Amino acid sequence: MQVYFAHPQSPWERGTNENTNGLIRQYFPKGTDFNEVSGYQIRQVQDRLNSRHRKVLNARTPLEAFNDLLRWSLETAN
Repeated sequence: MQVYFAHPQSPWERGTNENTNGLIRQYFPKGTDFNEVSGYQIRQVQDRLNSRHRKVLNARTPLEAFNDLLRWSLETAN
């Protein structure tokens, strides 16, 4: 698997990451004390975001894209 690293202080190189941060901030505004947020609440947001269709993934959800990648890697390993 290829891995890419963005340069420090270059948010334009991390478009999907920056977009995801914005989506997370809809649920947990900046300054949220995560000591007061339950694991259950975090998992709820995680599930919502992983089930949300993304243009960058050709209208698939992150969960679908991940499962497709796993399926592909298992097929090519055999």
